Amino acid sequence: MAILAVNAGSSSLKFSIHPLRGAEVQQPVLTGNIQGLEPGGTPTMDWSAGGQRQQRTLAVTGDAFAEALAELRTLLTGEAGIPPIEAVSHRVVHGGSLFRTSVIVTDEVLTQLAGLNSLAPLHQPHNIDGIRAFRKAFPQLPQVACFDTAFHASLPELASAFAIPRSLSAQGVRRYGFHGLSYQYIMGTLLSQTPRARGRVLMAHLGNGASLCAALDGRSQATTMGFSALDGLMMGTRTGSLDAGVLLYLMEQGWDHDSLQKLLYKQSGLLGVSGISADMRRLRADGSAAAQQAIDLFTYRVVRESGAMTACLGGLDVVAFSGGIGEHDAVLRAQVCERLSYLGVQVDEALNRQATGDAVQAIHAGTSTVEVWVVPTDEGRVAAQAAADILGTLH
Repeated sequence: MAILAVNAGSSSLKFSIHPLRGAEVQQPVLTGNIQGLEPGGTPTMDWSAGGQRQQRTLAVTGDAFAEALAELRTLLTGEAGIPPIEAVSHRVVHGGSLFRTSVIVTDEVLTQLAGLNSLAPLHQPHNIDGIRAFRKAFPQLPQVACFDTAFHASLPELASAFAIPRSLSAQGVRRYGFHGLSYQYIMGTLLSQTPRARGRVLMAHLGNGASLCAALDGRSQATTMGFSALDGLMMGTRTGSLDAGVLLYLMEQGWDHDSLQKLLYKQSGLLGVSGISADMRRLRADGSAAAQQAIDLFTYRVVRESGAMTACLGGLDVVAFSGGIGEHDAVLRAQVCERLSYLGVQVDEALNRQATGDAVQAIHAGTSTVEVWVVPTDEGRVAAQAAADILGTLH
């Protein structure tokens, strides 16, 4: 048997098939991505299985997502070596105060999740639409929701509270934290690699979405994202931390909710500062002053927030980089670690250059008092294991 892990976005669908060996999920036997699902787009599906990569354009005449799922179902039944699927596991960004562990999706659960749409407007509605579509396309399979907020359920009360009236806190206005599936995978990997992972760990998930997490004894103690996925680090198109007075000022200038939401989520970050791109690779290659300013600000914000996370831990034993930027940008890793050298962080230049995100690798120098790791994340495997655990309790 196997678990199908999926991550549904506004115009794309990532998927992976994880076989079960007993109660444990294994490395995926098939991974893929369907892109171009936005209105007017040209959907394409590419996938890798058995070391072979394939791609094809999908002929869509109506509901692009539904027809793409029909193509996926055909692929899963026709591809050699794919075990029977036992469940579909979905990454869901926000679980709010209601969901601190993964759950089997029911109509009631879907209604509750839709009530959280305003907390993650770029992700949550598409996650929910994906679940609904899979329930229709695979009606015989249980659908499991796995939450990016769940890993941070261990946050101490002080770390999750805002300095606002108690009446608002009672309504659930608090820090939740995100990228939890990624942090759970990184933490599990570190614990299998080094005994120091039981100590004070700083994890950096750096990609189009970016955040930091401070962990102690494998549990989240502080994180940069908060009530929504806007807080903390500068990101690809998101502002990160922003003085709320800026929003009040813009409202006085006539900005409405939709224009502010677009500014905060889609027009800021690397894209907004550079005016060029949200892609760090393109900015590195550009060479212009505007591109360099965006890179420098991104790096500065990582260093600044790292100081806050480390203060919450009272020191540092391990640093781990993950996400598209964290796994592949050796220059950024070197610059961040150099500016954290006061904590005892020292990187081996050769090891850092060699780390390409293809495998777990230690990159600290022999003289470093803090271990530094590059850990390619796998949110799909965490989601698949969560589904397998739930099914195991039902059998």
